Amino acid sequence: MKTRRRNSISGNGDTSWPGFVDALSSLLMVIIFLLSMFVLGQFFLGQALSGRDAALANLRTQVSELGGLLKMERDANTDLRADVGQLSSSLQSMTASKDALDLAVTTLSTTLQDREEQLLYLQTTKAEMDNTLADYKDRYGVANTALTEELSISAAARAEVARLQSDITTLKEQLSRLEYALEASEGRDKSQQAVIVNLGSRLNAALASKVEELAGYRSDFFARLKKVLSGRPGIRIEGDRFVFASELLFSSGSAELGPEGRVELRKLAETLLEISREIPPNVKWILRIDGHTDLRPISNAEFKNNWELSAQRAISVVEFLIIAGVPANRLAATGFGQHQPLDTENSAEAYGRNRRIEMRLTDG
Repeated sequence: MKTRRRNSISGNGDTSWPGFVDALSSLLMVIIFLLSMFVLGQFFLGQALSGRDAALANLRTQVSELGGLLKMERDANTDLRADVGQLSSSLQSMTASKDALDLAVTTLSTTLQDREEQLLYLQTTKAEMDNTLADYKDRYGVANTALTEELSISAAARAEVARLQSDITTLKEQLSRLEYALEASEGRDKSQQAVIVNLGSRLNAALASKVEELAGYRSDFFARLKKVLSGRPGIRIEGDRFVFASELLFSSGSAELGPEGRVELRKLAETLLEISREIPPNVKWILRIDGHTDLRPISNAEFKNNWELSAQRAISVVEFLIIAGVPANRLAATGFGQHQPLDTENSAEAYGRNRRIEMRLTDG
């Protein structure tokens, strides 16, 4: 049996080499597959790194642009600060000029009053001299009549006539001097009045400049407040006024501020405080709060009529702004009731437009 097995093996030959070749082929295929996967991985990794480099370059470009914009903004801020300094210096100079003009006007007014008193005295003295002259003329006429009637004139009568004539001449001279002094005084008064008119014009120009300056701050306040409050439902812009719908601030028939209204008014207070710090103390301004209702009469126990409701709502807004830090002397509350409607139609939409709180920055 062992002999047969040996013969069988020697007849078929050695079969280990083909199996080794197959294993080697399989291993080669695996290696080729791994190399292919490695190449693909390197390709995709290169693409990812390339995209990352591009994104990084883009980010660096954006950072550079943002740096440029930041520098421009800083330069603009520096220019604005310089402009504010120049405006403050101009305002101080104008204030000093106004004080000097006020002092000059006061001095000239006092001088004019003194001149007027002197003129009145001279006019009174002239009237007295005129009366005296008329009396002397009457006496002179009487004396002449007596002298004509009498045939002989005594030495005493002649002396009296001469004295009267001398007195008349003296009075005429005094009257001439008074008239000259009166004309000179009138000339000085006209000159001083011209100076006062000129000073008044300069003072009016200075006041107009102050009004223009307040208009500039009002425009800045309007722009900032518009930026903060625009786009909010219930807030409208009507000309130079900000109009808050009553429903945004109060519930129906009430003058107590609601939470949403407090939020909006706090924004307004912050903006007002910010711009007020830039307005010089000598520029007078007031934020006027106007309360308005619709034409339907109020019907509750708290308010007797729409006047009381509109006034109390305006006062509630003023009190909240005072608590938020706005000075009380810069605020005013006014109630108009239903008497200044924006829409005269009798509709729910018109009633809603007319129920409002208006805010306006005005002169102090």
